[in-house]
Amino acid sequence: MGENVHLERDAAAGVAVIRLDRPKVNALSSPMMHDLGDICAELANDLAVRAVVVTGGRKNFAAGADISEFPSYDQSAATAFSNMFNDVLLAVENLPQVTISAINGFALGGGLEVAVSTDFRMMAEDARIGVPEIQLGLIPGGGGTQRLARLAGVTMAKDMVYSGRHVGSEEALANRIASSIHDPDALMDDAIAKAAEYAAGPAALRMAKRAILDGLALPLADAVRVEADQFGACFATEDNRIGVQSFLENGPGKATFTGH
Repeated sequence: MGENVHLERDAAAGVAVIRLDRPKVNALSSPMMHDLGDICAELANDLAVRAVVVTGGRKNFAAGADISEFPSYDQSAATAFSNMFNDVLLAVENLPQVTISAINGFALGGGLEVAVSTDFRMMAEDARIGVPEIQLGLIPGGGGTQRLARLAGVTMAKDMVYSGRHVGSEEALANRIASSIHDPDALMDDAIAKAAEYAAGPAALRMAKRAILDGLALPLADAVRVEADQFGACFATEDNRIGVQSFLENGPGKATFTGH
């Protein structure tokens, strides 16, 4: 893909890694976001990849959008940038694979917005997250106000957005932003190992993710119909036949799935 966003396949069986790589702090430029969108388009129909880890490397996940682009923006250009950023992160969020962000160092502003668009966030013990845009006279523009409120609740989201303060791993875990905390040197290996567990799961993981995402904003009566549709879709998969037969013959938890 692009110079600063790389897709690395076969980190483990069925696991791909999206690596943000723009020294020194992985500031997210517009070309980087377009490249991330292109990678998502490539992965969206790739059934060989069943889980994805997003990382910025050992030092930093991503320290926000590239602020050097901002002086040229007027109101219209800023709105267009935000819409582009959000379109890319919706593509990340809607990937059919299970997605995990491995957060070392800082995940700030747009960096945190990338992280909260994935299913899970595994944080290093010394990692720091935040949405400091208010310190620039701005608000988050890549879904930060919305996904943080859904993850951590409205009060915590307001605290982070209004203050711009950095949040450590323990507080992030307590407020449901982080999924787990890890030794910084072991984080990437731990994330790949966790992704490999999901990659060995059935095709029904795709249906589960779709049901949760599509139903989240719906009234319950409509959301359970989304679930019913996805439940039915599971019966068209090879893995459903494998799982049911394995259960009947050997009991639970013994099936080996194909992802199809």
